[in-house]
Amino acid sequence: MGCPKEYSTKGGMGAALLSDPDKIEKILSTLVKGIHKPVTCKIRILPSLEDTLNLVKRIERTGISAIAVHGRNREERPQHPVSCEVIRAIAETLSIPVIANGGSHDHIQQHLDIEDFRQATAASSVMVARAAMWNPSIFLKDGLRPLEEVMQKYIRYAVQYDNHYTNTKYCLCQMLREQLESPQGRLLHAAQSSQEICEAFGLGAFYEETIRELDARRADLLAKTPEAVEEPAEDTSGIIKMAIKFDRRAYPPQITPKMCLLEWCRREKLPQPMYETVQRPIDRMFCSVVTVAEQKYQSTLWDKSKKLAEQTAAIVCLRSQGLPEGRLGEESPSLNKRKREAPNQDPGGLRVQEPALPGEICKKPFVTLGSSEDDLLEGC
Repeated sequence: MGCPKEYSTKGGMGAALLSDPDKIEKILSTLVKGIHKPVTCKIRILPSLEDTLNLVKRIERTGISAIAVHGRNREERPQHPVSCEVIRAIAETLSIPVIANGGSHDHIQQHLDIEDFRQATAASSVMVARAAMWNPSIFLKDGLRPLEEVMQKYIRYAVQYDNHYTNTKYCLCQMLREQLESPQGRLLHAAQSSQEICEAFGLGAFYEETIRELDARRADLLAKTPEAVEEPAEDTSGIIKMAIKFDRRAYPPQITPKMCLLEWCRREKLPQPMYETVQRPIDRMFCSVVTVAEQKYQSTLWDKSKKLAEQTAAIVCLRSQGLPEGRLGEESPSLNKRKREAPNQDPGGLRVQEPALPGEICKKPFVTLGSSEDDLLEGC
């Protein structure tokens, strides 16, 4: 119940729950009675100390095992000071453990500061978010490691464990912070793949070597378990196939192959495209088959996500029909015309954004191999 962001509060979630103590009590009581695991919750403080203490007492009576307290109210953000004295009052009032949160900006700069913040709030323990994102080595008792060393090590882990580049990029941006305008920061900001991130940090050779090793390992696994490597589970005869990958950088920001294919189907008065996507358990890669006018289309190359696989299938269909797919420099009259329409206009009942297709399926694998906006942690 700590997140103050609109995407949570507008749905009555996050910090919005703090204004509905009855619902809080019902949720927590139901959880405590319904499961045999410790139940905890996290809150922000209320505008008045009296209201805050009344709320936490009521929460404690539900039977929860611990409570985390972010020492700011719903309207406050990291630039506002954290209220250590309110967290202390809560800790002195309750008999259950209190976890102090919100000290990253003002109090926690290194490992020793974590204990100082705990003592200042009289809490049982401390929850660290932003300070840990800025430099994860804050948990080392012998002191912070140089940021360059931490980022290099993080990038190596991210590549070795196939972390999605957007998450890697986000975490590195959190580490760089005020250095984002530096030459290296600009290279990171422009990166559109794990390889480009590695090149920005002088790890291009490491990336290439690691990818070769991962590809060899994947090929070895596939060779040893052929039964796990199957095409989409249906009769594949008659499927038109091409070896195609979808490169987002080759398309304008608001145009995709799926959008172009949907437009063409509507213009030709055909049923909308139907996508069936499966995930290969052995390496968690995706393949999609799109059906248009009773003909199926598929790429022979597997993708890292369901969305990419569907875009690739759409490209196969468009190219086999000799149709424009929306690439940069390619003319697509109907889409370009509609992009110029006012946002509130809906000519002919068509929308620029892709609709959710009711026929879309993503079959879940039963096994996988172990080793994805705004700042979600900020102010939560």
